[in-house]
Amino acid sequence: MNGNEPPTSPISPGGMGLPGRKSYQAKRGGVRQSDEFDRRFDGPFGRPSLVMTRRKSSLATIAVASPGAAAGPSHPPGVDLEKQEAPGGQQQGILGGSAPTAYLPEPPSLNYTLRTRKLSIFIFWSLIVFDSVVLPIALYFGLWYGVGPGTNTPTEKKQKLSANAVFSIVTAAVGGASILEYFVRLRRLWRKNSTCRVIGARRWYLDAFHWNYSLGWIVVMIELIVGTVPEFPPIRLLAMPVPTMLYVLATELLVVDLLRLFRVPAPVRISSVPKGAQLRPGIYSLIEDICAVDGSGGTEFRTALDRRYTASHIFRTMLRRLDIFWMVGAEACATVCTILIFTISADAAYVVGWAVPFVWAGVWTLATFWYVNRQLKVEREEWTKEAATIASLTPEENRSS
Repeated sequence: MNGNEPPTSPISPGGMGLPGRKSYQAKRGGVRQSDEFDRRFDGPFGRPSLVMTRRKSSLATIAVASPGAAAGPSHPPGVDLEKQEAPGGQQQGILGGSAPTAYLPEPPSLNYTLRTRKLSIFIFWSLIVFDSVVLPIALYFGLWYGVGPGTNTPTEKKQKLSANAVFSIVTAAVGGASILEYFVRLRRLWRKNSTCRVIGARRWYLDAFHWNYSLGWIVVMIELIVGTVPEFPPIRLLAMPVPTMLYVLATELLVVDLLRLFRVPAPVRISSVPKGAQLRPGIYSLIEDICAVDGSGGTEFRTALDRRYTASHIFRTMLRRLDIFWMVGAEACATVCTILIFTISADAAYVVGWAVPFVWAGVWTLATFWYVNRQLKVEREEWTKEAATIASLTPEENRSS
């Protein structure tokens, strides 16, 4: 078997598959897009997986953990999940012994839940919405029409604030919570004994989300600085920071997805996906980084997410669809907001630019929760059926598969 061919076993290379399906002997170039996530092109059947050591692909076969590993912590970084060649050429799994025939009774656990984090999530997003929606809009209208150029108060009775002063105050007051969160996650990733560091990366790497976050803030700060320098600031430009963040997010997802679609190896490390490895949907790194750092899931979550991704083709398909859902949605929302900002009245444009993206994100988040819960239920049901089918095979049938 070379590094570009999928296995010939009817068992899905993602860990579990439906017996009786067509054998996977076609080369990667002949795979229909709809079937791609039923196969595993990363890991031993393509490029290195996230936590395996580099070695010849000819030594790679599928490794499946024992049922007792389901409730325990996921594998540590650096451990080869795939088969390792034992003395004498015999293939040996990570738990020892010959080719395993025991399968997990359910998908590998992510060891993470949002149920115990509801209060912290509510507080965090309440601060973000206040800081990035309520505050800029309230300050703009309060200052502009209260003591600024929009007030009807005669200048001889009360000195008006200039347009530049109004937007300088608004710009200085906006983004405090986001900037604080930026430095909090920077400290979590950079400290020497970090418990949320990227798998296999040095401390200076941080993670992919942090670099994208930094890029977004650089572009936004340029907009705000350029917009507040003139004596009469361009209000429409100052309404663009949040749509700009959406452009950065959606473009990153689009670039990663195009590279993955054309099977281009990762040009740089993308969180736990090392340089040269098979790319995964861009939303994979967002979920990994946000849950591991901001959601306090730690490096253990990064490892558990990798194990779930490689084990379940339904999970991979779900992430692929969510990637498109958020990528297209973010680009569309940012584009519509941009069109509105530069066509409607200045006051309405300012409200649209700072508020509409958050309304869109709320709707997309609710739709995502509904879809994920539905797909995870389907995943458990299919996994149970496949495990029962495989368990009913005779030893001869199991060996031949």
